[in-house]
Amino acid sequence: MKIAIIGYGKMGHMIEEVALSRGHQVVCIVDANPYWKIQEFEDLKIYSPEEGFQSEAFRSADVAIEFTTPATAEANIRAAWAQGVPVVCGSTGWNAAALKDEDRRIHDKQMLVWSSNYSVGVNIFFDINQLLAEKMSEQPQYTPSITETHHIHKLDKPSGTAKTLAEQIRDIDISKYRSIEDLQIESIREGEVPGTHEVKWDSEDDTIIITHIAKGRRGFALGAVLAAEKIGIR
Repeated sequence: MKIAIIGYGKMGHMIEEVALSRGHQVVCIVDANPYWKIQEFEDLKIYSPEEGFQSEAFRSADVAIEFTTPATAEANIRAAWAQGVPVVCGSTGWNAAALKDEDRRIHDKQMLVWSSNYSVGVNIFFDINQLLAEKMSEQPQYTPSITETHHIHKLDKPSGTAKTLAEQIRDIDISKYRSIEDLQIESIREGEVPGTHEVKWDSEDDTIIITHIAKGRRGFALGAVLAAEKIGIR
């Protein structure tokens, strides 16, 4: 599979590593700070957005994987769509739902996959959170709260993962929690923490806590590449 990478920060580098390890080819890299990357056997140009999306290299991709910023994600996706390239997007902190609705209305095939978190472990954590919320809807003495901790470079807060966890709880008991703002979410930014999410249900008698701790970026990158494989292999 031919992959284009949009955003070549720490996540972009990890996506490249995982993609190559799974036998895929990285045909184009688009980044706001372009330069030449010297590989063992070839020079791989890293394009600016203005140049990269118009390149033959980008158009040759089966799928693009996008991890940038809330301010640039939508424009990047639209630029990829303009070249007929579907996108797996991992950027959070922007209104992805509206663009996914547009995707469903306009395109006859899936052009956008977006998730607040691509980690396999986190998606299992989502399942556990939903199950626990269902059980707790029958126990009004418990009050839920969410704490998310990330590195100091993360721009959005609360994290997309924390919002998803809160939305799951809200959807189970929407009469009590009309919006995710009705739930307590604490955002902590410190050091280089890859990502820790804790959901707590507290009562006067006891406390139940479920926690997911990411040990690095590889799990997120692997999940994104797995998602790309589902839509990009033709």
